[in-house]
Amino acid sequence: MRIGELAQRGHCDVETIRFYEQEKLLDTPMREANGYRSYTDAHLLQLKFIRHCRSLDMGLPDVRRLRQFQSNPELVCDDINELIDSQITRIHQQIESLRLLEQQLHTQRDSCHHHDKIRDCGILKNLEQAAKGENCDCHADTILVI
Repeated sequence: MRIGELAQRGHCDVETIRFYEQEKLLDTPMREANGYRSYTDAHLLQLKFIRHCRSLDMGLPDVRRLRQFQSNPELVCDDINELIDSQITRIHQQIESLRLLEQQLHTQRDSCHHHDKIRDCGILKNLEQAAKGENCDCHADTILVI
């Protein structure tokens, strides 16, 4: 199959396939006599594997490692478990960062009351204070670096 068909069957753009080839995540296809790339069902499986990993928010280095593990099926899977454990830890850190961000936004929202004039808006005042390097309500417990 040609790259357009692979893209369609893999539910992605042609540019994505070229990028994965460039990054050595997808095996290099054979070339037809006219120079066109010729992809196989194995390429489609590789593409779907890569895209599934990416849907789990795995970075390209981790996907590359997992693809390398695929070519060594006799090894024990301890390294794969460590990779996933690291991913879980990273996700927990992101969740905590998002919770902090949510608290900061609630603090901002609580600083403005309905029907105030713009000149009295607590949100804008806090944002302007932070822009000047002054303390703001939403970062009262953190250090703000701009």
